[in-house]
Amino acid sequence: RNRASSESENRFIPAPMPRPHSNEPRLVRRREKNRVAAQRSRKKQTQKADKLHEEYESLEQENTSLKKEIGKLTDEMKHLSEVLKDHEKICPLLRSTLEEGWTCPHSCSPRVSVF
Repeated sequence: RNRASSESENRFIPAPMPRPHSNEPRLVRRREKNRVAAQRSRKKQTQKADKLHEEYESLEQENTSLKKEIGKLTDEMKHLSEVLKDHEKICPLLRSTLEEGWTCPHSCSPRVSVF
C-alpha cells in the first residue's frame, strides 16, 4: 500500500472511550432495568409464538374435520342422485309432466329408501 492511504486511515480511527466504573450505581440500575426488559420481551415473544402454534393446531383440526364432512356430504349427494334417478324411472307424475318442468310432489310407489 502507498504511504498516503495509510496515513489517511490512521487519522480517522477513533480513540477508545474511557469506560465508566462497572460498580457505578446508576450504571448497575440501568443494566438491571435493561436485563429485566429483555427478559420481558423474550417472554412476550415466546407467548405469542405459543399462541400462534395453538391456533395453527386448532385450524388444522378444523380443516381435517371439514374435509371429512365434505367426504360424507359428497357420498350422500351421490347416493341421493342415484335415488332420484331410480325414482324418475318409476314416477308416473314425473314422466307425464317432465316436459312442463314439474317435479313429483310426493313419494311414488314403490317406496324408495333414501338411506
